[in-house]
Amino acid sequence: MNGPVAVVDCGTNTIRLLITGPDGNGGLSEIERRTKIVRLGQGVDATGEFHPDALARTFAQAEQYADLIKSQDIPAERVRFIATSASRDVSNRDEFLEGIRQRLGVTPDVITGDEEAALSFAGALSGADDPHTPVLVTDIGGGSTELIIGNAAGTADHAVSLDIGSVRVTERFLHDDAPSADDLGRAAAYIDQLLDGEQIEWPAVRTWIGVAGTLTTLAAVDLDLTEYDRSKVHGHQIRIADLNAISARLSALSAEQIRGLGAVDPQRADVISAGALIATRIAARLQVGSLTVSEADILDGAALELIGTER
Repeated sequence: MNGPVAVVDCGTNTIRLLITGPDGNGGLSEIERRTKIVRLGQGVDATGEFHPDALARTFAQAEQYADLIKSQDIPAERVRFIATSASRDVSNRDEFLEGIRQRLGVTPDVITGDEEAALSFAGALSGADDPHTPVLVTDIGGGSTELIIGNAAGTADHAVSLDIGSVRVTERFLHDDAPSADDLGRAAAYIDQLLDGEQIEWPAVRTWIGVAGTLTTLAAVDLDLTEYDRSKVHGHQIRIADLNAISARLSALSAEQIRGLGAVDPQRADVISAGALIATRIAARLQVGSLTVSEADILDGAALELIGTER
């Protein structure tokens, strides 16, 4: 495939768009990339269904993405809509699928956790600079966290998707603004239980790469950016000690105070503390000195798959 493709990734917290094409060297030439927080997974953990307001927000953004895809000088040869954690088990999934089909003209792929992990790994490695094997790629989403271990050539050896995400952990455990020490402790214990249940050789990991909104936001906070800058975030390394300090700092702030940090999307302010907590519990199991944050993620992996390009 020589022309551009468009990929939409809809998770628990965000809906994101990538329009891109092949760069001629086995990679991607980005045309457009957008992110919007719609909180599709609002209340899903408790109710098992999409809230009407969440569907309305998601459909409205899907319409905007459809218009943006159509407005390109060179039309996308293929469009793929990927739905992840929040869409897997809800009772009103068909309403969501039909709403997206009407607006974008494609049937959403509700991918498994394993598929999500594989695409995230491929995308992260496409933007990595000489990582050392074994590589751990981590995607902390709103409803789930993907952990993928593989080699620097881009081959994933082990992948797991856990039901711990920034929205899910916030709704289940962190009820106060800011969260209490007891609530943080209960959340950490739950996260630890799920992490410890996986057969992962944590100490063997040589390179830790983090993708998607939670970890890119933490990189922006570490950089003390007054506004988000993708070019500065990509490839930034957060020292583990600094990651722990950021998590402690955020958990002591109210959502309103976090909104005052220019690097944090205002709509992410109420769940970023939970995301940071998940990151620190993963870090506690590793022997690496830092987390490398990548702006290349599942969108890039899915686009490479559509184009039929291998790294």
